[in-house]
Amino acid sequence: MAWARVLAAVSRHDDVVFGTTLFGRMQGLDDVDRALGLFMNTLPLRIRADGRGVRECVQHTHERIAQLLRHEHASLALAQRCSGVAAPTPLFSALLNYRHIVALAADAQETPSFFTFLSGNERTNYPVTLSVDDFGGAMGLTAQVQSPLDPRQLCTLMATTLEQLTTALERAPATSLNRLEVLSSVEREQLLLQWNETQSPFPECCIHQLFEEQAALRPDAVAVVYNEAQLTYAELNAHANRLAHYLRTLGVWSR
Repeated sequence: MAWARVLAAVSRHDDVVFGTTLFGRMQGLDDVDRALGLFMNTLPLRIRADGRGVRECVQHTHERIAQLLRHEHASLALAQRCSGVAAPTPLFSALLNYRHIVALAADAQETPSFFTFLSGNERTNYPVTLSVDDFGGAMGLTAQVQSPLDPRQLCTLMATTLEQLTTALERAPATSLNRLEVLSSVEREQLLLQWNETQSPFPECCIHQLFEEQAALRPDAVAVVYNEAQLTYAELNAHANRLAHYLRTLGVWSR
């Protein structure tokens, strides 16, 4: 639910679709716990991050995931055909992956001694991938994004939203999901206050005098663009002077 809120905030859409990884061993296969191989699958999950209360949204998300688990062995190609979204348009461009790191660590301890781990490197086919790492007593976030996105910024947004969500569920479960803050207090102050400290002394002269100074400094620079037409500062200044002289012939004077 928190991931849906983050995607809704950055995309400015309440209705978001993202991919989620499924274990692939939860439904219906005999002796699947004894079978070798990777059963994981990726399928789309559609969530509305709108004005409903956070408790209702969490319950709804739980129901959607339960429904999705029934189809955990369906291919992404089949989901694409059923969606009505024609290929090659992707069903989603953001992926959420929940990983049980505690179980992985336990498996690693049981690895035979004659195996040696050399190195590892993660790769993703999606522009935005966020992995939630469950360590048992703690949780971590790992983001993989395409440039110019900042993975640390994405993790910060998610961490803030998770904190906001858990606080709202505990203290005010009727809080609208789309009212949850995705920016921390530090980021909000930087965005709204620090980066907007643009006050500077204003010269004691009229605005037309400032324009004339600019026209003298950059006469060939484009000053005005309208549809396919454009005027340089020199051209616009000439038009303004002609208009001013015409108004004077009509008896219009400025003080």
